[in-house]
Amino acid sequence: MTTVIREVPRPGARRRLWFDPRFAIGLLLIVASVAGVVAIVGAADSTVLVYAAREPLAPGDRIDSGDLVGTSVRLDGAERLYLVPDDLPDDGLVVTKAVAEGELVPASAVGAAAGERQTSIVLSVNGDLAASVDAGSTVDVWSARESTGGVFEAPVVIVSAATVVRLVDQQGLVVDDGWAAIEVLVPRTDVARVLEAIANDDAIAVVPASLPGK
Repeated sequence: MTTVIREVPRPGARRRLWFDPRFAIGLLLIVASVAGVVAIVGAADSTVLVYAAREPLAPGDRIDSGDLVGTSVRLDGAERLYLVPDDLPDDGLVVTKAVAEGELVPASAVGAAAGERQTSIVLSVNGDLAASVDAGSTVDVWSARESTGGVFEAPVVIVSAATVVRLVDQQGLVVDDGWAAIEVLVPRTDVARVLEAIANDDAIAVVPASLPGK
């Protein structure tokens, strides 16, 4: 008869923990792989939501979210240059520069208080307009007062950096040949001076405030 002798653990003896270095290395590789995937996904999803124009926007237009389309784009930190949802107040904004349909709306092309500071006036200007003068361009408004004998005084600038709203179609207007009609946004502080020039039949001209592309 064979007697089996079993070793009885001594009281207070600690059980040894199993540890395999290969298991630890594999676990570290899994953690590193997951972290790498998270970093790649995060970098690929670095788009921001900015507004684009749903339709052409003209200076003087008052817009709200219904006039805009949210678009996710990658701007690499330049999102502050464009209109984002957080920048759109409940009462909307006023367009100060023309924005084409589908174009991202520059932050500089809208203003919350522009409608309170500016108003539009239609001017009859002497001569043809420069080719660069169009909706959204910036012009200086000049005026020359007629003195005795039909001689005009030296012209002076009555409005600096006015924004062109549109070129007015002369059809249906009483405008002589050699004259053009143009609608511009004028600061309210300059309205009285412009209306005085119109009432006195001064010779009015508009000149681009800056060269194209400058």
